[in-house]
Amino acid sequence: MSKVTIILLVILIVLIVACVVLYFLGKKAEKKQAQQQEQLAAAAQTVSMLIIDKGRLRLKDAGFPSIVVESTPKYLRRSKVPVVKAKVGPKVMVLMCDAEIFPMVPVKKEVKATISGIYITAVRGIRGPLEAPPKKKGFLAKLRGN
Repeated sequence: MSKVTIILLVILIVLIVACVVLYFLGKKAEKKQAQQQEQLAAAAQTVSMLIIDKGRLRLKDAGFPSIVVESTPKYLRRSKVPVVKAKVGPKVMVLMCDAEIFPMVPVKKEVKATISGIYITAVRGIRGPLEAPPKKKGFLAKLRGN
């Protein structure tokens, strides 16, 4: 056997081992995510709230309690998360929002939201359905349209 074929076989074996390891890690992460979703669903409650403001802020700058910031991993503390400032009853609270429903959250309107702790998982309009804002046109779409 030549050196080239030996090197290619070693690279192939390393790639196969890496794929197998990634497969099992993915399965483990999938089970963990399903378990977390069950916990969120068990603690969920529906609340009527007035949305004051929303935005993407760093975890430190959002105004969450210190226990929340300390419990997050260090590599995620500087990342920006969708944050909603809402009036729930007489209290003004800072809540974290699911990234999928964040664009549908209306500002300065009253909604019924399903929350689990400080995490908003679903939003419904009280006086009608919520509409997602229209998507912005990309650069190439603007050039083709005009």
